[in-house]
Amino acid sequence: MKNLTKIVLTASLACLALVACSKKQPPATDPAAEEAPAAEATATAAQAGPNADSLAAEQARLEAERLEAERARLEALINQIMSEDVYFDFDRSELTEKARELLAQVGELLLKELRFTITIEGHTDARGTEDYNFTLGAKRAMKVKEFLIAYGVTADRMESVSYGKENPKVEGSTEEAYSQNRRANFRVNIK
Repeated sequence: MKNLTKIVLTASLACLALVACSKKQPPATDPAAEEAPAAEATATAAQAGPNADSLAAEQARLEAERLEAERARLEALINQIMSEDVYFDFDRSELTEKARELLAQVGELLLKELRFTITIEGHTDARGTEDYNFTLGAKRAMKVKEFLIAYGVTADRMESVSYGKENPKVEGSTEEAYSQNRRANFRVNIK
């Protein structure tokens, strides 16, 4: 708006300078009539500036709201995926029926949101040797990955890792604690 006002003033001054330097007498005109177009131009410029500024501000506000809504949607999806663990029976890597139902939901989310990649983390309880548990954790993570590939999620969007017994979800040496640690869980990344 300031730039437009400067342009209008500069143009007006240039016109006055040309008129003042001219040897020919300008015809007599009504000064009020000359001021009216300049005033209209200034008023129009003043109206265009705030409208353009308010339009840009409104567009920026709407874009910020859209981005925030998208961020909240993605956060909800990530939380939904990460909140669920796939549990396994003792000394097994086969998927239970409940695990398959959960993985079908995870598969649906991954098919809808192509920007997500996941890391599947395989875990075991504390019983068994370190090597055995590491291998079992890897088998569990691989079974989850194979299910999701069969569901339609591309392999390049997933990686698997085994933690064996190193990252227990629940401390303790009871069957309840052990059952919570025999699992696969997810870390979600956004491309």
